[in-house]
Amino acid sequence: MLNKTFLQVGALMALLGVVLGAFGAHSLKALLPVDRLATFEIGVRYQMYHAIAIVLVALLTPYLPKRSIKGAGWLFLAGIILFSGSLYLLACRDVIGLTTWRWLGPLTPIGGVCFIAGWAWLFIAANKLDVKISK
Repeated sequence: MLNKTFLQVGALMALLGVVLGAFGAHSLKALLPVDRLATFEIGVRYQMYHAIAIVLVALLTPYLPKRSIKGAGWLFLAGIILFSGSLYLLACRDVIGLTTWRWLGPLTPIGGVCFIAGWAWLFIAANKLDVKISK
C-alpha cells in the first residue's frame, strides 16, 4: 500500500522548496550578496531533489522492505532539514541576526551524509526488489 505519510511529507517539502525558491529569487535578491544567494539556491535545489525522492519512497513502499524504504525516507527528510535548512540560515544569517550562530556550518555536511545514507538505503532496498518485468 502507498505510504501516505511520505507522500504528504514529500509534497510538503516540494511545496516549501518552491516557496523558498521564489522567496530567494524575488525577495532575497536585493538583500544578499551573490555568493550567499547561490548558497540559498543550492539549499532549494537539494530540497527539491529530495522532496521528489521522498515521494518516490511513498510510491515504492508496496514493493520494498518496509524498514529499508522507510529508513531512506526519514534520512532524506533529515538531510533536507540539516543540509538545506543550515544553508538557508547560513545564507541569511546577517539579515535575520544569526551572525554568532557558528554551529550552523557543521550541520550542512551532516545533512549531506543523511542524503548519501538515504540513497544507500534505497539502493540496498532495491536489491531486495522482487518484481517480474514483462515484455
